[in-house]
Amino acid sequence: MPTVNIASHLKGMAQHHPDQQAVLFPASRDGTGRTVYSSFTYKKLDEESDFLAAGLDEVGIGRGVKTVLMVPPSLEFFSLTFALFKVGAVPVLVDPGIGIKNLGKCLAEAEPEAFIGITKAHVARLLFCWAKKSLKQLVTVGSRLGWGGYNLAQVTETGRNRQSNSMSPNNHWQAAQTESDETAAILFTSGSTGIPKGAVYSHGNFAAQVSALKQAFGIEPGEVDLCTFPLFALFAPALGMTAVIPRMDFTKPATVDPREIAEPIARFGINNLFGSPALLNRVGRDWKPETKTAEPPLQSSAAVSQTWPSLRRVLSAGAPVSPAILERFSKFLSVDSQIYTPYGATESLPVAVIGSHEILRETRHLTAQGSGTCVGHPVESIEVRIIGITDDPIAEWTDQLCLPQGQIGEIVVHGPMVTQQYYKRPDLTAIAKIRDPVTGRMRHRMGDVGYFDDQGRLWFCGRKSHRVVTNDRTYFTEPVEGIFNAHPAVFRTALVGVVRAGKTEPVLCVEREPWIASGVKDRRQDQKQIIAELRELGSRFELTRSIQTFLFHPSFPVDIRHNSKIFREKLAVWATSIVK
Repeated sequence: MPTVNIASHLKGMAQHHPDQQAVLFPASRDGTGRTVYSSFTYKKLDEESDFLAAGLDEVGIGRGVKTVLMVPPSLEFFSLTFALFKVGAVPVLVDPGIGIKNLGKCLAEAEPEAFIGITKAHVARLLFCWAKKSLKQLVTVGSRLGWGGYNLAQVTETGRNRQSNSMSPNNHWQAAQTESDETAAILFTSGSTGIPKGAVYSHGNFAAQVSALKQAFGIEPGEVDLCTFPLFALFAPALGMTAVIPRMDFTKPATVDPREIAEPIARFGINNLFGSPALLNRVGRDWKPETKTAEPPLQSSAAVSQTWPSLRRVLSAGAPVSPAILERFSKFLSVDSQIYTPYGATESLPVAVIGSHEILRETRHLTAQGSGTCVGHPVESIEVRIIGITDDPIAEWTDQLCLPQGQIGEIVVHGPMVTQQYYKRPDLTAIAKIRDPVTGRMRHRMGDVGYFDDQGRLWFCGRKSHRVVTNDRTYFTEPVEGIFNAHPAVFRTALVGVVRAGKTEPVLCVEREPWIASGVKDRRQDQKQIIAELRELGSRFELTRSIQTFLFHPSFPVDIRHNSKIFREKLAVWATSIVK
């Protein structure tokens, strides 16, 4: 079994580019309002994580030790994460936004032996008895107050002393020689598409992701990345980039101040931006380039230009990105730059990729005619197949499961970036995984439905669990919503099923464009008029002709991670209460 450790990329960058900035984090503001950043060069990040790795190992957090990490985006977050990888421990990462109840369930399932967190996280751990039976080692980033364990400064000092007495060359920590299939981390899904569950990542999974990202997007060493989703920034060393973290609430990307995105782009000459569809929509809608910023470019005190010429690419994931959002944000980019919308999931990323040029020039028109959302061609090294739709487990793979080109079915993926199981959830693993008898590895059922067109492009038609099955037909969300989303007064729609008089019927929930809902005088303000127009629009297509119930909702409930996935389950409950 080959050995691989995702932290080895950090060591390589520290050796070959020691003075390149690895991470910049907004620490404060100076007297003029200009953001002051704290930072680590690659050499410094490597050294700090070496000391932490030695210290963690000394206090009992070593290879294979499952360790909850509840530290907000910060320099400590990056040094701790790489230290855990270096020592061969297994970080357990749970999004705090999933709620106290789900947090408790996730941590009970993971049975962590160590807990590293800020003071507030430890207070919550004690208050809600998180993983009380399994925890043995505690580390606090900040004051320990009265619960014992160690604080981060003690761990670092312990590691520094250990390394200074070490016989290893240059006092470097020797990273664990982890094997490709060895567990590297447990990443809990947000629960926005079902029960939060821990996807078990191997070091091989991470290595495959890095390779796929490099190949798919042509990322080059020395680029500068503005990352609004901190976990993605952990790939920066492997991709040779500098990660700039913006000033924002990472649990609320839809409410980001556009200036906090625009300023670092201009200041640092950002080449790569990762942001959720909600963030791109917010910036594209509300950023005014002519507005002077608190942080002018280093070379000039002039206002930010009409475009951001340094931006080579924008990546957006977490939910389908509407053509309107792509248009709004593209106006800030040079003509050669694109917004890429990689398709994937926590369990497998990336799967397929398409750029905004192809979407805006071609596929958007097909989406508006009910074709679904095109997510592009599969990336190299991954195999994507379409199988018949079933909610039952499938024990073993056979090619006879596959559907012909053009037919909608469930999307199944197979490749080195595909995780093999959920941690201690054999029931959910059995539903989501299919064993391949040829490779001995698991194929992953994405839980999404879609099809391939005659050009080999993958089209996404929605979540399998969101399909609406009536006596007459099965409706898939993306094809239906794509037709109605083309209406100029509509921001987004959501198809749900409502049971009335014992029968399921399709109902379309509608969220209007903000300018329409704000009191601006316009004929489309009138809901009856909009409904009439939506009905007429739907009548043009056999797929939507029978949808006659339209309900206006002020603001759709969305996921906490990207603020983009629509909680259709909640909307279905709401719609049922209105219709009945």
